[in-house]
Formats: sequence, C-alpha cells, structure tokens
Amino acid sequence: MKQIKPELLAPAGNLKKLQYAIAYGADAIYCGLPEFSLRYRINMFDYKTLKQGIDFAHKHNKKVYITVNIYPHKQHLTKLAKHITKLKTIKPDALIVSDPGILSYIKEVWPNIHIHLSTQANCTNWRSAKFWFEQGVKRIILARETTLDDIKEIHKNVPELELETFVHGAMCMSYSGRCILSKWFTDRSANLGDCSQPCRWNFKLQTDPLVIEESQRKGSYFPIEQDAHGTYIMNSKDLNLIKHLKQLQKAGISSFKIEGRAKSIYYLGNTLHAYREAIDNQKSDLDSLFHELEKAPNRGFTQGFIFGEKEVSHRFESSHENSAWEFCGEVVGYDKKNEFLEIAVHNAINQKDLIEIIVPFEKNITLKLSKIYNHKFESILEAHGGQETKIYLPYKKPLPLKSLLRRKI
Repeated sequence: MKQIKPELLAPAGNLKKLQYAIAYGADAIYCGLPEFSLRYRINMFDYKTLKQGIDFAHKHNKKVYITVNIYPHKQHLTKLAKHITKLKTIKPDALIVSDPGILSYIKEVWPNIHIHLSTQANCTNWRSAKFWFEQGVKRIILARETTLDDIKEIHKNVPELELETFVHGAMCMSYSGRCILSKWFTDRSANLGDCSQPCRWNFKLQTDPLVIEESQRKGSYFPIEQDAHGTYIMNSKDLNLIKHLKQLQKAGISSFKIEGRAKSIYYLGNTLHAYREAIDNQKSDLDSLFHELEKAPNRGFTQGFIFGEKEVSHRFESSHENSAWEFCGEVVGYDKKNEFLEIAVHNAINQKDLIEIIVPFEKNITLKLSKIYNHKFESILEAHGGQETKIYLPYKKPLPLKSLLRRKI
C-alpha cells in the first residue's frame, strides 16, 4: 500500500507570512491570536486578518489550524466563550489545545471541530496518546522529547490517531517549553505565550554566592554551578531533521512541523523550500538541503531527542551561528519594458554582490550583480533597507513574486 505524502506544516505570525508559507509549499498553516496563543509578542493577527488568512488558504486548497494552547487562568476563561464563538465564524480546519478545561469547553460548544493536542501537553507515550484520543483529539503534536521508538509504539497502539512532530526550529532548554526563567527574570510567562527567551542571553558567573548574572540586568541573579567563564549554558541548538523524514514517516508521522511564528519571511521561505524538496523528491540531495538550511539564521543544529542520543545539543560559545549569507530582498514585480526585476530591499545590496535567488518550487538562481537602478532608473552603487526602498535589477525574464534574495557576505 502506497504511503500518503506527509503534510508540511508551517508557522505564520501575520498574514504576509501565511501567504509566503503557502507560496513556498506549505500544506497547512498554524497561527493564532496573541491572547490565546503561545506567541504573545511578534504576533500581528486579529480576527479580521485571521479570516483573510483562512480564506486565502482555503482558496489555495490549504488548511489553517488555530492555536488556543495557553494554560489559562480565570481571566482567560471569562473571555474563552467569545473567542471560540468568533473562531466559529471564520472556519479554521482545527484548533490546537493543551489545557483539558479548554478542550472540554470546545467539545461542548463546537463538537464537530477537529482538535489537535499541543506539544505543550507533553505526550510521549501510547497510553497518554490513547487517553487523549478517547477524549476526542484527532491529532497529537508530540513532545519534542519523544524518540523514534516512542513514535512507533504510539502509532502501533493507536493507529487511528494522527501524529505530528516538529522537524525544524528552535528548541527550549526546559522540558517541552515549560520554562520558569522568563517569569523569574522579566515577569513574562512562557506558558502564556510571552517568553522573553532568557536562555539566549549571555550570562556571567559571580562567586560568593555562586550565581549567574545576565549582562544587561545587573543585580539580577540566578543560582547555578559553572566554571569561571561566561556561558550560553541554556542556549539550545536548533532542531534539524531534514535527513530523517523517511524514518519519521515510516514510524507513523503524518505531519512535519516547522517552528518559527516569530521568524522572518526569509527564514520561512528558505526552510520550506528545502523541506518541500525533501518531501517531494525521493532522490533529493539531503546533504545539499541541509547546507541550504545553514544559510538562514540558526544556532547550530541538533537531532534533538529523536534517536535518544546524548549528543551535545547546546551551543555554549555564542547565541547564533554566523552565516555566510544575508537576506537582502524580495521580488515584488517585473518591468517587462526594461527587463528589470523589482526588488523590495530588506538589507544592504551592493553592486558586484554575489546573489542567490530562492524561487518557490524551483532551483536557486545564482546572480552576479553588475548594475543596480533606483526608482528613477538611475544607476547606483548600493541600496539599503528601510523606508520601503525598491530597486531594479537587470534580468531577462520575470520571476515569481515572493522570490527571496540573499547576498554572500
């Protein structure tokens, strides 16, 4: 029996990112409103734009899953009924939940909506999966700590249940994102979607008593044991499982999930471009695709817990890898008369830069810039992002809108 192609599931923090995700091959999108979603900041959706996004996705035969996955307090429950009522009118394909109280309420008032269990619920075994399935959950987004053997066992014992897992993106140093550090340092709760990511900060060791101090918050201490050097001790590497998709699918995974609702359109497009190729082309060069993923901002890569290995999964020396490439623009139009690509500039572009253009569903294009023109079609030596800057680059044919440009640093 031929296996069904797995779903490629993408994040979206606003309407533009949702549209980019679909352009770069996402089968489904997950997003939500700030108050009920685990992305409180850098989340630009409201009910109007959420409806626009769902309508856009459905027009392209794609799905949208709405996150309602906070762990609520009483002030959230008083607003829940109104929120669910409004979501009903915009017709998402599923709701993502983690709290049993929210789950029970949704079942009462919206019994026919598909419910996906959030990774925040920390499902790692088949008995837990079976319990949630019996509560009406159609899909479980497995905890990041789940191993390949765990997945096989869950699928074997609850074969009717859809299984989703993260394959790419940021990892949390705390168990499935249940981090206390954000609340400790900044009074922003990770489990209400407002994590300030203190695990990415640069800490220094102080002695007598033995504590760490974050460099930007003098006098704010957190007890810890470490040597005398400054450290990014809590800075996890990013997950990257592009070389293991076949194993995951065979184990029972039906949806591959990308993390990153707060990430840029460049990160989103580059990541989806690689994973779409890996899913669609069984003969794709996975080493080459892995290298493509290194060209977007990252903290180094790890396989996480999937093989149960005790690999080094934290990046101690700095917060990020230094990429040799920088996102610099997006294709927003084409001047047929003069044969110019119209580019919205995001970062500096210089004459004689080596450019790569990421084109949806096609191979990347390498271009050595010889000329750059401003909006008056005057030759210029460089252009910089901001203030809606647009430039024109000579090119013999139009390229799809939303193609992305990066330059070699």
